[in-house]
Amino acid sequence: FGGGIGVVNTGHRHPGVVDAVRAQLDRFAHVCFPVSTYEPYVELAERLNRITPGTHDKRTFMVNSGAEAVENAVKVARAFTGRQAVVCFEHGFHGRTNLAMALTSKVVPYKKGFGPFAPEVYRIPYPYCYRCDRADRRSPLPRAERGVGMADGCCMADRAYFERLFAATVDPASVAAIVMELELGEGGFVPAPPEYVRALAAFAEEHGILFVADEIQTGFGRTGAMFACQHYDLVPDLIITAKSLAGGLPLAGVTGRADVMDAAEPGGLGGTYGGNPLACAAALAVLDAMERERIPQRARRAGERIATRFRGWAECYPCIGDVRGLGAMIGMELVTDRESRTPDKALTARLLGRALTRGLILLSAGTYGNVVRVLAPLTIEDDVLDEGLEVMGEALAEALADSRQPQ
Repeated sequence: FGGGIGVVNTGHRHPGVVDAVRAQLDRFAHVCFPVSTYEPYVELAERLNRITPGTHDKRTFMVNSGAEAVENAVKVARAFTGRQAVVCFEHGFHGRTNLAMALTSKVVPYKKGFGPFAPEVYRIPYPYCYRCDRADRRSPLPRAERGVGMADGCCMADRAYFERLFAATVDPASVAAIVMELELGEGGFVPAPPEYVRALAAFAEEHGILFVADEIQTGFGRTGAMFACQHYDLVPDLIITAKSLAGGLPLAGVTGRADVMDAAEPGGLGGTYGGNPLACAAALAVLDAMERERIPQRARRAGERIATRFRGWAECYPCIGDVRGLGAMIGMELVTDRESRTPDKALTARLLGRALTRGLILLSAGTYGNVVRVLAPLTIEDDVLDEGLEVMGEALAEALADSRQPQ
């Protein structure tokens, strides 16, 4: 259920991807795109321009990793706006390079001992409904029509809130970009309420701030749509993709408005290995498989099976405080009790350990290490998914029994 941390949405060795990489390797492995252009890169860029949200003129360039794409998206935003500040979110994760670490919220283990970090980064609260201080806005268990686990309203979803927030944080006139995961990945699989995203996007547009959607983990079918933006009818100025883009090979992209992307000096973006021919060939095969095998639709069906199982456990076990997510990007938050909502990191670790002894890889997430996430390949068959969920349920029961044993 780890899926290479969200990298193999089309499986660990999709035959179409394997064949495409072999065929490209027979032609050539590398030439460096800034020196000599090649068809797989150009074809992939054109395709990402077509399939990402929005019908406007776009540009795409390729790099090696999600963190590198984040850094370059910020560079582009700064070049276009002439501004320096970047706004990010509590609980967000954007990578392990210096600026990406500055944008990342969680300190241990990602940032401890690695400072100083890039300046002009400002962090604001993420709309984390379950941990909202307003009791009437909490999301104890799911309302599926809004995405699993979303509250019925968001107390932060209005212009006045953003005006107050930015007045105490950073002048909007100095902000180049807002970088946001529409569903937190490492931060705990928390989807943002639609009204919050709409209000934030409107505020950004009003103040000339670019909206940068980090779709590194949410992209390519994981949330039940090709991109999480599509759940929100959001057309970001820049969109960052990576992870499952190339089916396991290192590749990431930045796609955005042509006028924004053209602000960078020629030669200012790119790198030796960015858009490697093998990775681009793999990505084209991945996109073919996504369309042919209706991967986003399969993600929605898988997500329903996962959420149904998680909800059933929640009816039996008060340690499950929240079940939430979009499509197959479903998380289960474990707490000591539902009243206090105290994160139970120890129980989470026991669950992962018990599952591993039974042959099932599970991943934790969340700032407090108490969220269990499922990132199984979206090509997984129903019977295999059900088998894994059965093992997970048994491991949860064992982990709870362990916690009742005298220490």
